[in-house]
Amino acid sequence: MLRLLRKNFELTRTFATKIGPVPDANPPVLYSGIFINNEWHKAESGKTFQTINPTTEEVIADVQEGDTVDIDKAVKAARKAFKLGSDWRKMDASHRGKLLNRLADFIERDHNYIASLETFDNGKPFASAYGFDVPSSIATLRYYAGYADKNHGKVLPMDGKFFAYTKHEPVGVCGQIIPWNFPLLMMAWKIAPALATGNTVILKPAEQTPLTALYLAQLTKEAGFPDGVVNVVPGFGKAGAHLVQHMDVDKVAFTGSTEVGKLVKQGAAMSNLKRTTLELGGKSPNIILADADFDHAVETSHFGLFFNMGQCCCAGSRTFVESSIYDKFVERSAARAKARTVGNPFDSKNEQGPQVDEEQMKKILSLIDTGKAEGANLLCGGERVGDKGYFISPTVFADVKDNMTIAREEIFGPVQQILKFDSLDEVIERANNTDYGLAAAVFTKNIDKANHLIQGLRAGTVWVNTYNNLSPQVPFGGYKMSGHGRELGEYGLEAYTEVKSVIVKINEKNS
Repeated sequence: MLRLLRKNFELTRTFATKIGPVPDANPPVLYSGIFINNEWHKAESGKTFQTINPTTEEVIADVQEGDTVDIDKAVKAARKAFKLGSDWRKMDASHRGKLLNRLADFIERDHNYIASLETFDNGKPFASAYGFDVPSSIATLRYYAGYADKNHGKVLPMDGKFFAYTKHEPVGVCGQIIPWNFPLLMMAWKIAPALATGNTVILKPAEQTPLTALYLAQLTKEAGFPDGVVNVVPGFGKAGAHLVQHMDVDKVAFTGSTEVGKLVKQGAAMSNLKRTTLELGGKSPNIILADADFDHAVETSHFGLFFNMGQCCCAGSRTFVESSIYDKFVERSAARAKARTVGNPFDSKNEQGPQVDEEQMKKILSLIDTGKAEGANLLCGGERVGDKGYFISPTVFADVKDNMTIAREEIFGPVQQILKFDSLDEVIERANNTDYGLAAAVFTKNIDKANHLIQGLRAGTVWVNTYNNLSPQVPFGGYKMSGHGRELGEYGLEAYTEVKSVIVKINEKNS
């Protein structure tokens, strides 16, 4: 049966390559096992778990449920692959770059299928998966492929009769845990800098969305990565916790909620003090000044919140609007949300698909109820759409106060909250009055006001007259409880390298 699926898939891929994007609302699931040492395995426990289509609530596939024993096997394989003298450690840095570029080539080749699989498993619109997630993943791999042979140290002018230099070496075995909102892209963000710098990887995808990570695992084998360099173990929190606490794992990278991020940090500290990179939650302020391009600000603020069904850690979830344009902005934002199309994510007419699962949908609806109970003005939405699939109508609240639950907690859903402000210093103080500090945005035509706000906002990314624009060249990460460290850009390499100082005594010959 699997051979037939693969044959049909190859025919579909050839056809799609010729005619462009062809979404498949029921793409074949080719890989659902545990990927260790370039081989597919069943879970040692014999257990599987179901991954669910959030559009139809139907079971997509039974996936092997990795547990502590499977993590141990993956770590052992990764440790062996990292051993001095292994094929991976002996490999030229430039060749590591070639492998990453080859992996990007294969993702490009399978663009349509991967985008379809991402939409099938996650629920995001196919247009987003095809137009953003897949191309951004390819770009990230190619960016770090270029860095593979450029991550070098320096010669240092040390005092005395010494020759001193630094060299950058890989940290070692890296545990990487990714979320369900951007499964493919988060895998690319994680593995690209790790592999470029010569590390080995054990990656655990979110249990809600394991399928594209498992397919990408097979592509790493096809690209030619040696045995044990990339390992992917699907499973639940127990597997992730064991990976974090494993004494033979040298570094862990986690993207997800701040609540779980704290546990990751504790687990890493309690084991071997392994390095941690944490990209966590946000409650990002989006500040609209009266002199902004009004139509652009309304539409971009809408996109900044509702993109990916609001399931973005950097979503502009607190929209601060200057009082003189507040009423007009609220009216236009509600009208835009009412016009937002919700439904089957494979239908190009729909801007919004379902939330990722029933638990997330119920959490969002509960927070909406809390907003209404605490006195926020519900202008539109606030309800489930239909009785099949995890759809929520685009929701806008006005008259939101800073102390309301919806203004303080990360909703992670299609719920826009609009707050009023009067002065720049006031909005800076209110914007920073949060445990988070992942992102912020400013909309204005006045460069002096923009610079004043940029200086005052405590956030890892500040957008000006735009939102949600990310690039492999630009670092991403947060202040405060939004995380530790940076991903992407040259800064993203630092988490995956150790700096070794070498000092050589110079013996002078007697004249």
